[in-house]
Amino acid sequence: MDKKLLEILVCPVSKAPLELNEETNELICRASGLAYPIRDDIPVMLESEARTLTAEERERK
Repeated sequence: MDKKLLEILVCPVSKAPLELNEETNELICRASGLAYPIRDDIPVMLESEARTLTAEERERK
């Protein structure tokens, strides 16, 4: 994932910054509690495609 792209992307729900989780290949938004998948190097920024973070994942930094 391009670091410059990551700097300008925000969560479509909360408008908060996103964090890249390289382990799961997702963009994480702790504010909304959602994880957006990255497929073929393209972030899928649709709320309907996002998964809900667990309580543990929301607290992790």
